[in-house]
Amino acid sequence: MFWADKIALDTETPQPSQIIVVNDSKTPSGRVHVGSLRGVVIHDVIYRALKQAGKPVKFIYGVDDYDALDTVPHYLDQEKFSPYLGFPLCNVPSPEDHAPEYAKFFMGEFLEVFDYLGIKPEIYYLRDKYRSGDINKYIDIFLTKAHLVREAYKQVSKADRPSDWLPFHPICENCGKIATTVTTDYNGKEVFYTCKPHATNYVKGCGHSGWVSPFNGNGKLPWKVEWVAKWDLVGVSIEMAGKDHSQKGGSRDVANSICRKVLAKEPPFHSPYEFILVNGTKMSSSKGVGSSAKEMASLLPPELLRFLMLRTPPKTVINFSPNYETITRLFRDYDTLIAKSSGDELEGKEKAPLIYAQLETESDQISIYRAFDISTLISLLQIPHLDIEAEIEKRSPDLNEFDWQIVRQRIAVARKWLQDYADEEEKLVLYLDQIPDRAQEITEPQKQYFHKLIQNLEATTNWDGDALQTLIFATSREVELSQKEAFQAIYFAFLGKERGPKAGSLFSYLDKSFVLKRLSDVSS
Repeated sequence: MFWADKIALDTETPQPSQIIVVNDSKTPSGRVHVGSLRGVVIHDVIYRALKQAGKPVKFIYGVDDYDALDTVPHYLDQEKFSPYLGFPLCNVPSPEDHAPEYAKFFMGEFLEVFDYLGIKPEIYYLRDKYRSGDINKYIDIFLTKAHLVREAYKQVSKADRPSDWLPFHPICENCGKIATTVTTDYNGKEVFYTCKPHATNYVKGCGHSGWVSPFNGNGKLPWKVEWVAKWDLVGVSIEMAGKDHSQKGGSRDVANSICRKVLAKEPPFHSPYEFILVNGTKMSSSKGVGSSAKEMASLLPPELLRFLMLRTPPKTVINFSPNYETITRLFRDYDTLIAKSSGDELEGKEKAPLIYAQLETESDQISIYRAFDISTLISLLQIPHLDIEAEIEKRSPDLNEFDWQIVRQRIAVARKWLQDYADEEEKLVLYLDQIPDRAQEITEPQKQYFHKLIQNLEATTNWDGDALQTLIFATSREVELSQKEAFQAIYFAFLGKERGPKAGSLFSYLDKSFVLKRLSDVSS
C-alpha cells in the first residue's frame, strides 16, 4: 500500500462534528527553496488520501511570521536589512513595493507555487493569531506552568533553563527586536523582560528592561512551545516534520513532551521525512543554497514537480540537481509509468505516485498521452534552422491534440533548461558549415573506423537513433576500436569536443548525406 493511503486507512474517523486537520507551516525567512516543497506535497497528499478514503478532513498551512529575522539572505541589500536583524519577520520591510512587508513578500512567492501545484490549504498567519488574542490563553498557561516547560526541555533534550526563565519573548519596546528579549517574571498580567546584549550570536539587544503585557501580539512563545499552542488552537490531527526536527531528543520530542506535561493531551500523529539535497547539499532559505521553489516551478511542469517529490518514500533522501542526466531521467521515468498505466500494467503502490502527481484532486484516472522524449527535444532545439514542430510531426505523425499539448509544454522546459541550467559540456554545438579544429586530433585507427562506418551507414535503411547507435557500436567491434575511441572520434568530427549526446541520436537529427560527407572529409 502507498504510504499516504496507509496513513489514511490507519487514521481514526473523529467523533461527529469533528474533522481531521492536516497541518504544515513555514518560516518565510527568505526565498523558499525547493526542499520546503517536500513537506507541502507530503501533507497535501495525506489530505487527498484521507479525502479519497471518505474521511472528513481539511488541510491548513501556517505562516510563522512572528519568528525573528536571523540572517539577511545574500541576494538582499545587506545595508538595508541588517538593522532589522532580530525583528519579527512581519515587522521587516518588503524587498519590493508590491508586498506590504518581508514575510508576505517571500510567502507570496511560495503561495504562487502552491497554486501552480494545485495545492489549496487554508492559510493562516501567526501574527493574526497573536494580535487577535487567540493565543492569549496559551501564553498564560505556559507562563503559569513554566516549570513544566523547563522540565520538558531538560528531560528530553538535556537543555537546562535557569529557574527564572519563562517561555516568552516580548517585542522590545525600545528597539523592536524579539530575538534578544529574555523574560524572568510574570504577575498574571504583565511580564518582566530584559533585551539582553548577548542573547543571540547574530545581533545585540539594546539593554532595555521593563514590564509589559504579553498578550495581543506584544510578543511570542518560543517556537517549540508555540508549536504546541498551534496544535491545540487549530486542532491539528496530523503534522509531519523534517528529519532535523524529528531526531531523538530533538524539537518534535520536546514539543510532544510539553504537550503531554502542560496541556495533558496527546500530540498529533507524526512521522519524519528526509531532506531534498541539491548536489548532495541541504538547502537553506536564508543562505540561498540550491534552487528556489519558484525557480523549479518555472522549469518543471506541475505534475513532474509533484512526481519528483512522490516517487521517493518520505523517509528516503531526494538528491536532486537540474542537470541533463537528472532532468531527462525524471521525464523518462514518468513517461515509462504513463505508458504502463495505459496498458493497465500498474497497480496500487506503483500507480499511486502518478495519481497523486496530478493536479486533479477528485479523480484517480491518469491522463494518458503519447510521450516524446525530452532528451530528443533538447537536442533538436540546438540544431540551426530546424522547424522543431515539423520535425516532431515527421518523427511522430499520429500525435493527438493532448499529445501536442504535452509536447509543447516540454519544448518550453527544454528551452528553459538550455538557457538557465545547461553546462557548456551539456550543450550540443554542431559544426555544420566547417570542420571543427579538434577533428585534427582524430588518429589513424579512428579514421579507419570512419571508413568502415561510412560503408555500414550507406547500407542501412533505418535512420532511427537506437538503430544507428547499435550500428555505431557494432562497427567499432568490427575494426577492434574501443567504444571510447569510436565515440570520441565522432564527437571531434561533429561537435569539436570529447563528449556529447548519444551518437546514434546525433546522427538521426542530421541528413544522412551530411553525416556521410563529414565522415569522409575528416577521414580522407
